[in-house]
Amino acid sequence: MVATPEAETRLGPASVRPGTPLLEALNLTEGAKGLEALLTQGRQVEATLRADGRVHVMQVRALTLEQGARRLGWVVLLGAETETEGTEGGTEETFHGMWTRDPGMKRLFRIVEKVARTESSVLVRGESGTGKELVANALHAISTRRKGPFRAINCAALPPSLLESELFGHVRGAFTGAVRDSPGHFRLADGGTLFLDEVAEIPLELQGKLLRVLETRTIIPVGGRSPVPVNVRIVAATHRPLRREVEAGRFRADLMYRLRVVPLFLPSLRDRRGDILPLARRFLDELQQHGPRHVERFSPGARRLLESHGWPGNVRELRNVMEYAYVIGEGPVLHEADLPPEFSEPHPPRAAAPTARQSPPQELPSAEGKEHNPEELRAALARAGGNRTEAARQLGISRVTLWRRLRAAGETGKQ
Repeated sequence: MVATPEAETRLGPASVRPGTPLLEALNLTEGAKGLEALLTQGRQVEATLRADGRVHVMQVRALTLEQGARRLGWVVLLGAETETEGTEGGTEETFHGMWTRDPGMKRLFRIVEKVARTESSVLVRGESGTGKELVANALHAISTRRKGPFRAINCAALPPSLLESELFGHVRGAFTGAVRDSPGHFRLADGGTLFLDEVAEIPLELQGKLLRVLETRTIIPVGGRSPVPVNVRIVAATHRPLRREVEAGRFRADLMYRLRVVPLFLPSLRDRRGDILPLARRFLDELQQHGPRHVERFSPGARRLLESHGWPGNVRELRNVMEYAYVIGEGPVLHEADLPPEFSEPHPPRAAAPTARQSPPQELPSAEGKEHNPEELRAALARAGGNRTEAARQLGISRVTLWRRLRAAGETGKQ
């Protein structure tokens, strides 16, 4: 290996000694897989440098040197460096489908590993799009139940009558349309793990039946009489604090304590901003493996918009934004104009605080009373990745109000 003086300065003399493996000299974040992508696939990859107690990330590309059909070697090009927020968060970690450089996320991974060795019920708290189901999958995959089934159900997606049947099953003739017996998710997850997403949306009457299942480890199908034993570990998830739901009378305290034996908190993407651009880069790499466009870098304007965005839909929203930008844009640079329209929309000005001569309004209209036009409803759903509970939260209305307004706008059948 022969290095230019600038490369020797940036990488350090020890890293560019003759005979030093390229992987060791560059410290590629993807390891051997990244080296293969760099040299054989021609893909741009990331390398990390440590200097002055900080971690720097740079983009690396390689050009093949050929003489006729004979390959002589490669020229490795070192791109510009960006600084991350500290040394601990500088190295990446992939954990059962989740990727991060953030120290807080890494600590969460270690907690998941500990909890997975137990049979304790787990409650995962986090906003929509943060990866709650990925955490549930990880808990199952590294537990003693990993050879058993993993089942997941979104409790907010079904009306109460259907939710009970989906959870506990039903017998033939239990209700109109029940032409055969159905086992339900609890029996289908027997010996494994059942993930109850948006558990705060379960109605109170059904919460009592769920509590009985957790206490007796048996279920009674809808229309049935005999209890059926089940051996299931419960992992529940919600984006709302269950304690607040209990105080409001919408959730049973005894059920909360049974579900919340071990609480896990997933940070939002805006709380781990050092992950935004690397995750965006990874999503682009996945897209261009199957698409015609090759994106080498982000423009400064695009970087600024991505890093400053609020990301209400979190990682799911970031993935969708990258797919949009990849499809809409052209060429090797992802520009700010490639991003969805909401990135270029001006933010509404903040209301001025009342002065001494101004009296504050005696009553402000609630968000429930404010009407939203169909475009606002569709935009909220798009930001939330189609999750109606999250879209309702962004609009400041209940999920039922959102459903009613979507129906009035003729949008209930659309996602």
